[in-house]
Amino acid sequence: MKKTKRLEILENSLEKKNKAFNDKLQNHINTVKQANGQPLNDKRNGRATLNKWERQNNSLRNLQESIKKTENAIRKEKNKISESEYIKNILPISIIKKLEDGTLNQWRKHPTTFFVNGVDKARIVWDSKKKTVAHRYLNEIKDKDQWKLFAKTYNHLYNSIKKDN
Repeated sequence: MKKTKRLEILENSLEKKNKAFNDKLQNHINTVKQANGQPLNDKRNGRATLNKWERQNNSLRNLQESIKKTENAIRKEKNKISESEYIKNILPISIIKKLEDGTLNQWRKHPTTFFVNGVDKARIVWDSKKKTVAHRYLNEIKDKDQWKLFAKTYNHLYNSIKKDN
């Protein structure tokens, strides 16, 4: 599976959170050891010590929840990556070539939607049922150079897919 920048960021974040959790846990254990096994109600600052322990416990709980959220985000990101890799296997060769040479970018949120590099807004969509490409948001292109680039890319894909079918 190909690692994306987002996946790397999430994994680094998880590593930092785990380290912070271990450090805070060790700090909490050391704080509890300071009580020396004496009953806290006999001590002068017993209530303050209990409050400190409660704050540390809350901090540990919050970090644990944050770690779970990050793990879920990593799992979701890996699923998105594997879904886009699966979709790449069923795409026509002409689209795959354009993806590999960097002319097109695949949208992980909707793996059958592609963006043309250098063009804002407009998209090329692969329709797997009809086995053809379509375009969306074409009227959003205001720049003539972007229009030419999009038209050239779209027409090339459309004709090569039509020829293959």
